[in-house]
Amino acid sequence: MADNNSEAGGETVYIRKDEQLIIVQFLVLIFLCINVLLIVTICSKAHFYTTMRYMLFAVTVLSDSLILIMSDILVILNHFNVTMNIAFCVCIYITLVVFTFVTPVTLTAMTLERYVAICKPLRTGSCAPHAALHCILIIHSLSSVPCIIVLSNFFATAPFSLYSQHRLCLMGIFVLLRWQDDVKLVVYQCYFLIMSATICFSYVKIMKVAKDASGEDKKSTRRGLRTLVLHSFQLLLCLIQLWCPFIENAVLQINFKLYIDIRFFDYIMFYLAPRCLSPLIYGLRDKKVYLALKQNALFGFHRPNFKACGQ
Repeated sequence: MADNNSEAGGETVYIRKDEQLIIVQFLVLIFLCINVLLIVTICSKAHFYTTMRYMLFAVTVLSDSLILIMSDILVILNHFNVTMNIAFCVCIYITLVVFTFVTPVTLTAMTLERYVAICKPLRTGSCAPHAALHCILIIHSLSSVPCIIVLSNFFATAPFSLYSQHRLCLMGIFVLLRWQDDVKLVVYQCYFLIMSATICFSYVKIMKVAKDASGEDKKSTRRGLRTLVLHSFQLLLCLIQLWCPFIENAVLQINFKLYIDIRFFDYIMFYLAPRCLSPLIYGLRDKKVYLALKQNALFGFHRPNFKACGQ
């Protein structure tokens, strides 16, 4: 009787996992189509790829698209229990971790760009692609630090025989000892605190400018403040994502079915949801991006007047 119950429970979990996989594929397909359209839109106008905030926006869209593709491939492989060489899994891990941090770090940079544009407008150039490229290089360098720390600890303790083994490519296999998990948590928390402090600092400064501004300047500042709030919410979801593995590991020790449900919820809310907010923030709220997006979505039949739009 117990065996029958366990078999029925296993079948229920497997069916639930099939349904979850279908939902994930549907969402990933929608988000990728939107992101591809955004990338084409940004590349179609010189104004977009010569302006700092649009170039940073393009970095987040490209990073999100890469994470969507690679994480979805891992979800499918793990669903069907497809194993791979550990050495190859290390390469995937490097890409995923680096670009997982690229999005929140870029959002922090975009927040600082809004702070400089509103609070220190004389220091902002209308066209500074070289400065944006330097900023993008710094963003990727900062995003690589957590990956370097985690993998250094892994390489220092992993036996050479491990690299020739074939296993499911899960992020947890790179934590062999308890102290490595603690180091990883400390690094993630430091990034969380630094980025959160940057957001709060920028918000307070822009709020002060908004109170003193008047007329058209006040309207522009308010719009920048609303954009900052959306950036903050998107960044919050990305930062909560850094805590998810620790919560999931704790739940796994208690209940496997609950672990599956929480993992699915985390993937939808903190991996996929932040990737759909970029179109909302720029694709719908920014007039120039909206008009260019509308033109590309209608295959060029709609010819908007970009000169009529403000920045």
